[in-house]
Amino acid sequence: MIKVVAKNKVIEDQIETVIGMYEELVNATRKEVGCIVYELYQDEKDPTVLTMIEEWEDKASLDAHMKTEHFVRIVPLVGKFVAESSLNIYHKVY
Repeated sequence: MIKVVAKNKVIEDQIETVIGMYEELVNATRKEVGCIVYELYQDEKDPTVLTMIEEWEDKASLDAHMKTEHFVRIVPLVGKFVAESSLNIYHKVY
């Protein structure tokens, strides 16, 4: 099992635009083979921080996701409105 935490600090006046883009990405991704969880969260203290929490059956499923049409198209668009980002990929230990 693979978990992904993708955190973005969005330019303040672009939050709703980015959330709209993520809505399409989330809806399409949840239909993918190997996707267990794919959810977008907004920080309660800083609404410019949006975090995607993902869970995948395996690394192959995650790799396939990163090659899908919706991922390849939407992620670069989101990136235009992101001031800072981080991506952590975890494998289950216990």
